[in-house]
Amino acid sequence: MAVRAHIVCLVLAALTMVWAEAASSDDLPADMASHVLACAPCHGANGGGTNDPYFPRLAGKPAGYLNNQLRAFKSGRRHYPPMNYLLEYLPEDYLATIAAYFAAQRPPLPQAAVPDVSQAMMARGEALVRHGDSAHGIPACSSCHGPTLTGMEPAIPGLLGLRAIYISAQLGAWRYGTRTAIAPDCMQIVAGHLTEDDVKSVAAWLSSRPAPADPVPVAAGSYVLPFTCGSEPQQ
Repeated sequence: MAVRAHIVCLVLAALTMVWAEAASSDDLPADMASHVLACAPCHGANGGGTNDPYFPRLAGKPAGYLNNQLRAFKSGRRHYPPMNYLLEYLPEDYLATIAAYFAAQRPPLPQAAVPDVSQAMMARGEALVRHGDSAHGIPACSSCHGPTLTGMEPAIPGLLGLRAIYISAQLGAWRYGTRTAIAPDCMQIVAGHLTEDDVKSVAAWLSSRPAPADPVPVAAGSYVLPFTCGSEPQQ
């Protein structure tokens, strides 16, 4: 934790200097790669993730989704003090540029994790991801995030390349209302029907998946969502 806190402090200092100039300019930077280098200690080179499970992979997620998250941190609707601080005074067009940059990156996914749960829990996780549990009001994860779990444009994220502990933490945040979305809050509805073991099972199974042949999010409207979340869900 001490090492992580030190890294966050360094990132805060670097990003504050780099982004303050851009935020005060009428022109957005032409070379975004140099402006997001300070994101690398937490989110990896080109947003590809690191070995630290607490910071997610950003690369390749739909720009709409990433922009929604940046705006949520900026407004305080999503809570993580370093991100809240960094984004509070940045203009929204600059946030959209950051989101578009990371959405266009395609570094390889990290190596799939070795499961640390029982075979029964792995089977439960796969069943929930692929088929859901209609008896408990749980749609399949794949019904929103796609059959290959790569997400759908413009704002439904892929679920691959994330560590089990991060997935568990985010599902827990949805379940307990510490992470929210603009209504209709579809993820909170779904996560509220999951048990603790369901969360652990889904996280373990998702983190063990290998990279698909084509990791790019599918086009908008490629499949019908199980909820009326609109064309651009604010997850």
